[in-house]
Amino acid sequence: LDPDQEYDLQVIVDKFFVKKDIDKQVLASLEHAMLVGEGFMRFDVQFPEDAEVDAIGQLEGFGCPKHGIIMAELGPHHFTFNEPTGACVTCSGLGTYLQVHPNLLVPDKTRSIADGAFVHQAFNYDPDRWDGRTMFSLAAHYGFDLDTPFADLPEEVVDVLYHGTHGEEFPIRQPEGARPVEKRHLGRKIRFDGIITRIDRHYRRYRKQGEAHSGMEEYLRKVMVERTCPDCNGAKLKRQRLLVTIDGQTIHKVGELHFEELRDFLLAITGIPEKQREAGHRVINELVTRINLLLGIGLDYLNLNRRSATLSGGESQRIRLSTQIGSGLMGMLYVLDEPSIGLHPKDNAKMIETLRKLRDIGNTVIVVEHDESTIRAADHIIELGPGPGIHGGKVVVQGELETILDSTESLTGLYLSGRREIPLPKQRRSLNGKFLSIIGARENNLRSIDVDIPVGVFICITGASGSGKSTLVNEILYKRLHSIYHDSRTLYGAHDELEGHENVSDVISIDQSPIGRSARSNPATYIKFYDNIRKLFASTPLSLSRGYTASRFSFNVKGGRCEECHGEGTITTQLHFMPDVEVVCPTCKGARYNEDTLDVTYNGKNISEILNMSIEEGVDFFADQRLINHKLSVLNQLGMGYLQIGHPATILSGGEAQRVKLASELGKLKRGKHNLYILDEPTTGLHIADVQKLLDSLNRLVDSGHTVLVIEHHLDVIKTADYVIDLGPEGGHKGGEVLAHGTPEEIAAVKASFTGQFLKEYLI
Repeated sequence: LDPDQEYDLQVIVDKFFVKKDIDKQVLASLEHAMLVGEGFMRFDVQFPEDAEVDAIGQLEGFGCPKHGIIMAELGPHHFTFNEPTGACVTCSGLGTYLQVHPNLLVPDKTRSIADGAFVHQAFNYDPDRWDGRTMFSLAAHYGFDLDTPFADLPEEVVDVLYHGTHGEEFPIRQPEGARPVEKRHLGRKIRFDGIITRIDRHYRRYRKQGEAHSGMEEYLRKVMVERTCPDCNGAKLKRQRLLVTIDGQTIHKVGELHFEELRDFLLAITGIPEKQREAGHRVINELVTRINLLLGIGLDYLNLNRRSATLSGGESQRIRLSTQIGSGLMGMLYVLDEPSIGLHPKDNAKMIETLRKLRDIGNTVIVVEHDESTIRAADHIIELGPGPGIHGGKVVVQGELETILDSTESLTGLYLSGRREIPLPKQRRSLNGKFLSIIGARENNLRSIDVDIPVGVFICITGASGSGKSTLVNEILYKRLHSIYHDSRTLYGAHDELEGHENVSDVISIDQSPIGRSARSNPATYIKFYDNIRKLFASTPLSLSRGYTASRFSFNVKGGRCEECHGEGTITTQLHFMPDVEVVCPTCKGARYNEDTLDVTYNGKNISEILNMSIEEGVDFFADQRLINHKLSVLNQLGMGYLQIGHPATILSGGEAQRVKLASELGKLKRGKHNLYILDEPTTGLHIADVQKLLDSLNRLVDSGHTVLVIEHHLDVIKTADYVIDLGPEGGHKGGEVLAHGTPEEIAAVKASFTGQFLKEYLI
């Protein structure tokens, strides 16, 4: 059978004559048929030729008399993609399937096939091997040169290379300068299936095995991208399951409805059979109740088919919150960490109302939060401080809102009362006439919009949660520029064109991903001043007398580190079915280094004491070391003086990791370059006093000739921007349009902009 062709295959399970005592045989045959047919079977009744029987009338009510098909009784498990009985066989219920992308397969089209145009894992031209001989023979048969740049090959030749000869055969020939081909192979006619076809087959075989293999996964990811499954078209279910409909809608189409549409669809369902009517109405009422909870916390733009991996942290937290409200439990203690993350001010009001509902049914709600509207809505406020890290740990003030506002010691109170504020800029930067212009952006919910992003200023992208901000900036703008400046294989979101990319030198995304995966990674190693600290220790008299080099003071290599914990300071014991247990290393007591290394001191401190020193202390300690002091000062100015120099990367929060990356960029500013810096909600986890420090740092980047583009909901940040682009009006299917663009004052004047309406009072 040709794997590229579709066939109608029918399996004969059994044949029998209708007579007495065949009950067991019939039942066994039906079970086997339903198993093979995945819930469906076909029957064919042969009547005697001389029998005068109405065949269709006889079979009515038994199955489909026209096609002779019977359907088994279906249960809920038949409609879930997590069960083999319901999941699509091709994609195993994922809804996606990896397909070879030509740009990944041939990353540099200026190369020829002989020069390695293909990714070497997919095809490597060697005339002494069978693949090389086949390629040489193919080139001779179709008349193309293996030394021709891939971009100059005719389309029909590229099609043959990718997808094969489609059954046409050609003879094996002797490549020039290669080992002689065996006589039995020389002149033998073969077919060529194509490099893409071959990779697809490897992938299908790998998927059928059902066993994960890291090497195979790495290979596939180099040349393949995720696409909608060609068999189920993203429905994740077997095609037979999509034959079942309610009011004309399959379960997949119902899952595609946004929650507001889904609620209306459920309420409009009619025609439930009388036997199931009561149970059906109960199910509908339960579903509608839960959907209303999700609508109440601003998630109306989501649908049931949305993949959990694509949800933001704030969306995931709110979904978990809705399940708690739906449970109706009383006497519970709920703890939420910054539920306002990713929420537009209008959506935050819904969140606050949801928290009040939890309280009103008899629960206690504790929220760790910096958001002003959430703090004002609280019944009781506890402020810790007065500063971060070693300067904190005390209760500064607690009580109702009025108590906080009246306190002279409360930093939060100073900002809430208006005695201290983030000031408006005295003058906004004027535009220089240069733009990055995105034409026809249509990825996800974007509606073929054109967006002009000015260069050389501080820009905020605003809009309701789910309105398309991250899609526009991260999926289209960043990935398109990354493909231009770094990796042409980068796949970007759908749009027509990006104009003006020559106006920026590079694109840098300062996101909240970890700065390292190991406890040995820390701010000092990331910003690259730890090497200078190690050199200082290597230059001390004791190090020189003992012959120690800078590598002696590294915890990544053998020599000076503690070998018991391999320089991590802790030992982690992995337990099955339980969380890992981490204990301080009994040999070095958390110092990371052996005793001989710790004998060496610089200004009275050994290397372990330097790593345990706060960044704030480090600024004074290394006052005479220009480079180290400069890098530490940048971190300190960003409000991170409370962190230790050797603070493990694994326990940095997302916001802290983002600020370390920002400090890294600020520490290597150079005149003459015009970088585009992209930050997605950099105020996450920041007190309003620290927001001012963040803004000072971002403005330093702009003053150095760079462009800063920030996705943000924080109104104090938006009001200081030079230019604002507001998307909306709502999230999901109700968003994806540009509502307004211009200065914050111009945004505030647009009635259709929710951002503008909330921004008005901040511009006074």
